Amino acid sequence: MATKRLRSSGNWEFIVRRKGVLPKPATFTFTNEAEGDAYCLRLESLLDRGIVPDDLLEQKPHLATIADAIRGYLVAIDVSAADRPVLGVLLDRVGGVTLSAVDYAWVESWVRSMKQTQQLAPSSIRHYVGALARCLDWVTRSAGSVFIANPLRQLPRRYANYTPSDAAVLRGDDHKAVIPSDISRDRRLDPGEEAAIRAMLSGATPEGRERPLALKWQGALECLFDLALETAMRMREIYTLELSQIDLEKRTIFLDKTKNGDKRQIPLSSVALAVLARYREQVETGTRGMAGFSLSRGRLFPWLSNTDAAGLRRITSLLSAQFSRVFEVAGCGDLKFHDLRHEATSRLFERTPMSDLQIAKVTGHRDPRMLARYANLRGSDLADLMW
Repeated sequence: MATKRLRSSGNWEFIVRRKGVLPKPATFTFTNEAEGDAYCLRLESLLDRGIVPDDLLEQKPHLATIADAIRGYLVAIDVSAADRPVLGVLLDRVGGVTLSAVDYAWVESWVRSMKQTQQLAPSSIRHYVGALARCLDWVTRSAGSVFIANPLRQLPRRYANYTPSDAAVLRGDDHKAVIPSDISRDRRLDPGEEAAIRAMLSGATPEGRERPLALKWQGALECLFDLALETAMRMREIYTLELSQIDLEKRTIFLDKTKNGDKRQIPLSSVALAVLARYREQVETGTRGMAGFSLSRGRLFPWLSNTDAAGLRRITSLLSAQFSRVFEVAGCGDLKFHDLRHEATSRLFERTPMSDLQIAKVTGHRDPRMLARYANLRGSDLADLMW
């Protein structure tokens, strides 16, 4: 049993002794008594099993902080493309926290700060917690880990939702303050919007302006827009395409690395095949702004120069901003490029006899509930089927 005392500084000193297991008594200092009790309880449970953490053997611990854990995890595990940027943010925000301090009390405090200080949406909170939880799962399985169980896995259901006390902190004296909540985007293209967007991409002059938008690689932008609507692929999945992934004879695109880490094949409609054929001709003839780009490089599109995480984020930001400008002048400024995936998935439900499972194979959705978010068919279309 650990001994403890309150020092004049206000900190708590804990001493753990275990003859025959520890080379010498281990001393720890905590600012909070409960935090020290929890840590020593976990440590003594490990010692009871004959497990001695590296730092108690007078060796530098291999994983001392959350930053150490994240870096080791990224090296040891093939982390999904969705988790990598999230872990990069966590390196900056909580990387300096020592693993010995990561208990359930810290987890609750961290989640609370994401709500009350950063005011993040519940979905963003779940992304951060999920990515770090998968990292700490790996740490828990590692030799010499201070974790008996991953404290992030102890969070209750709906932990990311804002409680009345969270709302009270955010509102303060402003009773009209908006509290972040889960909002499922269900934005689809309204009648006339697709034609308006295509007109802007084709070089039409926006209303109230003297000249068209300056669009570099115009043909590539049009092809990207068309493939998004015809395949339900994500932006990054499209602009990173290599020619070797496209099989025109079998009418498929093979994605070997997707957001959730799964491989999948995308069937190509006759419209998509025509889009690819037209784009290839534009590249070969240097028309539609494609002069200077060649398919001999093996890539379908001209934007990708390197494939590291920073390079991909830069290209995604560049293309998102470009399409935001196009959507704005087309009169649909609230539209996001990712909404095209929602539109394409809904069209698969409306225009094909494919089952939910078959559509999930195309779109790559694992969770049927997530697929259902994209499948909100227009009420007017459903009304036409009524007697």
